[in-house]
Amino acid sequence: MSRGRAETPAARAARAARIVATLRRAYPEAETALSHGSALELLVATILSAQCTDERVNKVTPELFRRYPTARDYATANPEELEALIRPTGFYRNKAKAIRGLGAALVERHGGEVPDSMEALVELPGVGRKTANVVLGTWFGRPAVTVDTHVKRLAGRLDLSRESDPDRIEQDLRAALIREDWTFASHALIWHGRRICTARKPDCLRCPLLQECPWGHSSLASKDADR
Repeated sequence: MSRGRAETPAARAARAARIVATLRRAYPEAETALSHGSALELLVATILSAQCTDERVNKVTPELFRRYPTARDYATANPEELEALIRPTGFYRNKAKAIRGLGAALVERHGGEVPDSMEALVELPGVGRKTANVVLGTWFGRPAVTVDTHVKRLAGRLDLSRESDPDRIEQDLRAALIREDWTFASHALIWHGRRICTARKPDCLRCPLLQECPWGHSSLASKDADR
């Protein structure tokens, strides 16, 4: 399997379907690792997850959600107190500012509720397409492709996209996958990126996607050549 060969859109879609089928067998319960009980909690947790592990976010959010159960609570939060709570997630000043602004915008524009459209979500402070897709796909059950660092890496290695911009990668994945697979594929690729196809030491020999992965074949061939 060569990354350099031409692949028609139909062939790529067929390969993408095989990839998703394999992911469903490997990770049938794939979903977000962020603990949440509402759209607002998921939205805030996703903002906190930027440049931070989900595990660390999950250690912070129980107390955070207890103190600030509504959008209005975030809007009126004392900046220093909010910063102290979320400090372990990193970039806490910027995140606190975004979350307070988010709360105010939700109260002013949406009656304190999280909207269920991409257009409305990306207009909120601290919310880009990645965060919006997490909420749309996970909470609202809308087909959504989330491109985080893992999905970006795997989309390249699996040759489902040759773009570097997350928005363009999202468009490539939307084109290659059927809509019903968008949300699951995003979660499963993230799980796979954490467990097998890691950034530094991908375990290609243990990878169930190896048959469909040009990068994996090339990597193993290169190692064999060096022996």
